[in-house]
Amino acid sequence: MNISMQPIGNISTPYKEKFGIPRQPGLVKNAAGKITFFEAFNDPNYLRGIEQFSHLWLLFYFHQTADKGHSPLVRPPRLGGNQKLGIFATRSTFRPNSIGMSVVEFGAVSYQNKQLCLTVKGIDLLDGTPILDIKPYVPYADNISQAIGGMAQHSPELMSVTFTKLAIEQLKKLEQHYPKLEALIREVLGQDPRPAYHKGSRTDKIYGIALYDLNIQWQIVGQQNMVLAIV
Repeated sequence: MNISMQPIGNISTPYKEKFGIPRQPGLVKNAAGKITFFEAFNDPNYLRGIEQFSHLWLLFYFHQTADKGHSPLVRPPRLGGNQKLGIFATRSTFRPNSIGMSVVEFGAVSYQNKQLCLTVKGIDLLDGTPILDIKPYVPYADNISQAIGGMAQHSPELMSVTFTKLAIEQLKKLEQHYPKLEALIREVLGQDPRPAYHKGSRTDKIYGIALYDLNIQWQIVGQQNMVLAIV
């Protein structure tokens, strides 16, 4: 059986590379994305009534890893990258059909200059990700209060985030163009996006995360993440 899918649009997000993207949706509340619909779906009727729902399911395509293949076992970062689990027992991006799904918060619908767009919040998608489908989140069916989450039963602990004097000065100049930039940086770095094998080790390494067209340079100082500069 051959199955083909046609993306309905793609999403623009602050995340320009995989490094720094939260490992689950909803963890970075200030990360917003805009879905721009392709010509075949550029009709406001496709979204009629969607404002009734506070949250939505996005089904999307892992376009940057789709050609890298997959294996039956992966090493989840949640387990420190030291234990293997079956691919279908994880949310790894390296999947047989490269399909992902995320629950996001509804933002707004716009139709300007004959272009349909949908803004959503709390995203964990790379900029330019193809969107395959959108479905409403239905609380009575989708929210299972007694569900067991295995290795991911609880959300990870957050790290504190501080800014150098230079970074604070840079923020003041940038926030007029990038609203809520400070909150976004705090939420992204609070997730401790370092590779699993870096955690627990002492290092003076300076990391860089691409948000929008900015390079956020930061370093571990004690038990916190310190933003050194915003380039």
